Amino acid sequence: MPETIREVEFVKSSPDYKGCPSGGLPEYAFVGRSNVGKSSLINFLTGQKKLAKTSNAPGRTRLINHFKVNNSWYLVDLPGYGYAKIAKKDREKFSELIINYLLYRKELTCLFLLIDIRHAPLEIDVEFIRWLGKNRVPFAICFTKTDKLSNPKVESNFATYRSLLLKEWEKLPTVFFTSVPGKKGRDEILKFISDTNIQLHSK
Repeated sequence: MPETIREVEFVKSSPDYKGCPSGGLPEYAFVGRSNVGKSSLINFLTGQKKLAKTSNAPGRTRLINHFKVNNSWYLVDLPGYGYAKIAKKDREKFSELIINYLLYRKELTCLFLLIDIRHAPLEIDVEFIRWLGKNRVPFAICFTKTDKLSNPKVESNFATYRSLLLKEWEKLPTVFFTSVPGKKGRDEILKFISDTNIQLHSK
């Protein structure tokens, strides 16, 4: 059963991983290219309409944002990547912020990488997936905006990703298909988090 979200509390925004909350709770972070629908998905998962700030202007999230869920785990909103209109020095800063969090934040339990299913595989996403694998960062892929395509087109686009990734990977990471308007993927993601937390507590 998916976890019931009873309480969500914004804890803090941090300019780097060293400023993130202490306490050792498991963390589930969300990242993706700017405008991939990350804030909308976070609000959908938590049942909060304005928990994460949504905007038509990509690049709005510029800090590491921690939200404590049910007083037992953190949902972490990371800055987006790959938005060309952000100043180059800021893009580099965001990249360093993300990379340092992923490499050195011991509490990171799983990263959810968001990818817009409407597009053919983009090199920036593929390179990021390679980097995660090389650095052994635990991650799952969330394909967003599935409501924008027909089911056959979603399956076709996913097949393209699957074929590409399996050229370099023995098997795919866990994959979720999400749609905020279609209310799709929430239960599956929350069940994954709940099951993972149970496994952590049983160790």
